Amino acid sequence: KVKPQLEEKEGKTFDVFTAVEFKTQVVAGTNYFIKVHVGNDEFVHLRVFRSLPHDNKPLSLHSYQSSKNKHDELAFF
Repeated sequence: KVKPQLEEKEGKTFDVFTAVEFKTQVVAGTNYFIKVHVGNDEFVHLRVFRSLPHDNKPLSLHSYQSSKNKHDELAFF
């Protein structure tokens, strides 16, 4: 659901978009930190926010880190 948001921010499309690892952080909702394979040896780390159910808001791409590789540690950011 956040792929189009990232593609808009990056100004390009991703033929490959596969989550390979994730971590969560509970706040006033949930932050998901997701390592995504986007083709070749390229990875992107995403911070996706899911609001509390009663807020009834869609998933949102809060921030991201590009130019990552397979062995970069997925850390909170």
